[in-house]
Amino acid sequence: MIPLPPFRLLITPGLSDPSNFSVQKTQILRTVDLAVAAGIEIVQIREKQLPARLLFELARDAAVLTKSSKTKLFINERFDIALAARADGVHLTSTALPVERVRGSVPPDFIIGTSTHSSAEVVAAKDAGADYVMIGPVFATPGKGDPIGLDALQEICESVSPFPVVGVGGIDASNESLVTGAGAAGFAAIRYLNDFVRIGQ
Repeated sequence: MIPLPPFRLLITPGLSDPSNFSVQKTQILRTVDLAVAAGIEIVQIREKQLPARLLFELARDAAVLTKSSKTKLFINERFDIALAARADGVHLTSTALPVERVRGSVPPDFIIGTSTHSSAEVVAAKDAGADYVMIGPVFATPGKGDPIGLDALQEICESVSPFPVVGVGGIDASNESLVTGAGAAGFAAIRYLNDFVRIGQ
């Protein structure tokens, strides 16, 4: 089950690759451990440059850290690795398998989230069996296109309520409450939440 709103979804920075895996794995697992201690509701491992074997190793060890906590662990795109590592769910992107295909291949309690960029995509993901959607950028973020803004976010959230919509993009301590105030079930962030857990809030 997805955490009750409002929840925070920490995304890992995506800096690991085979050449730096040992160092990055240690840092990511430290972040996961700190996230658990800080009560972060969801951690999403988003390390796209790792081959399957190394991603599984990282996911497996991260799952050990979250297993007895309230923190859910999601793996980016690879639902097969998420299942093998005993993570709680998968986050699908536009290049991943469709939600309905994944839903038919996983246990009922396995959480599926997906990235969306429009109201129509949100509705399609909901109808396909997703447990939540991520939409953005809510605010201006370098390299992520034009922001949708709070008004559009609120309209989308209201149109599919109580289905969980997660805001992403340009979110930090100064505006996170605006995102949840617009009706989002939670927000996702890379830099902000990674820094948050490292400094102890």
